[in-house]
Amino acid sequence: MEFKVSKDLIHQLEEHIVNKNDKELEVLLNDLHHADIAEILDELDFDEATYIFRVLDSDKTAEILLELEDDLRENILSRLSPKEIAEELDELETNDAADIIGELSQEIKAEVISELNDVEHAKDIVELLRYDENSAGGLMGKELVKVNENWNVLTCVKEMRIQAENVSRVHSIYVVDDENRLKGRLSLKDLLTTSTKTQIGDIYIRKLNFVNVDTEDVEVARIMQKYDLEAIPVVDELGRLVGRITIDDIVDVIKDEADKDYQLAAGITQDVESNDSVLELTKARLPWLLIGMVIEIVASFVLKGNEDVFKLHSTLIIFVPLLSATAGNIGVQASAIVVQGLANGTLKEFSRGYFTKEITVSMISGSIISLLLLGYHSIMYQQYLVGFAISISMIVVILFAATLGTLVPLFLHKNKIDPAIATGPFITTTNDVFGIMLYFGVAKLILGF
Repeated sequence: MEFKVSKDLIHQLEEHIVNKNDKELEVLLNDLHHADIAEILDELDFDEATYIFRVLDSDKTAEILLELEDDLRENILSRLSPKEIAEELDELETNDAADIIGELSQEIKAEVISELNDVEHAKDIVELLRYDENSAGGLMGKELVKVNENWNVLTCVKEMRIQAENVSRVHSIYVVDDENRLKGRLSLKDLLTTSTKTQIGDIYIRKLNFVNVDTEDVEVARIMQKYDLEAIPVVDELGRLVGRITIDDIVDVIKDEADKDYQLAAGITQDVESNDSVLELTKARLPWLLIGMVIEIVASFVLKGNEDVFKLHSTLIIFVPLLSATAGNIGVQASAIVVQGLANGTLKEFSRGYFTKEITVSMISGSIISLLLLGYHSIMYQQYLVGFAISISMIVVILFAATLGTLVPLFLHKNKIDPAIATGPFITTTNDVFGIMLYFGVAKLILGF
């Protein structure tokens, strides 16, 4: 059952903090998962959260740090000494420790690293800090289990026992050669059912998915999703095994990418959170609003240029909002499917078959909408030729919107621009201008202007 923060619990904690009842605080929180405690600390003010953080043991608070909101974590870290921060990091795996150190200033970062007790742990963290945070190197951890292809099964088991002490969960057993180059993986079943004198080189599995340290995090996520992997090894330029990435790190990448795409689709140009300042939120939202304003001004000029038509046939102007809304929806639907296909790898580039399918769907949808519109216009206004002109114009505009929604994301993707930007204001505002131009162009042609 999912934990929920209650007002009674918060009140109890605040009372214990005021009375300095550290033992009672520990009893209340000791059996809770670190993610639940992080949720509680987010409900308290900075001073109260910091007090609880100091009361709990490092093995608990280290995991809590990873779950805290960015502002609260930054505030708590600012109140801890380099030595205290180092004590927290000693309890974490290398990739998590590197993530936290990466948030510190250069001066504090150096002090914290110097305070780490485990020299090997410190060296691994420093190595990880060299990599771009959005690459496989920036995601990977150094904790893994590896065996040499020249060992026999008995030696392998002995060495694995030693290595496993520093690994919280063994996802895979990797096989390397004398130069530490990745050769394959070892099946636990084969290890348990094979003679102790058998060479690892005779039983390991050579087919193995892996990524390079420079592989982008979204590409790592795509590979792990495609092959349903819990972990994937990371190699350097020489093919040497340098780390592994686990599924929990990839879940964060997928979530962050989904959040970014959702915000881009809504016309938000920067990565923002609900608790960001008014200035940050305004800076993220304003650019597309200004672009949309300029485009809509252009659309108003298009309307003004067709005054002679809708003065004679006033119902043409009545259906402009319907035209804009329908074309916008069609364009966004088409682009959303393309962006989804690009994201999950089912669509990699322009496909004539897919394009034909999308246009066919839009043609069917447009025809149904246009027939309903023609019937409505005929009943309400008895202007059959005008109704016919509006209906045909609607089909043309819908087909244009579908074409734009399908091709623009593919064009952006080909030019290394996030195609998610095409699922929001870009499509709707562009459709407004060109849709109105097409609408009046076709209507004028049919009505003899």
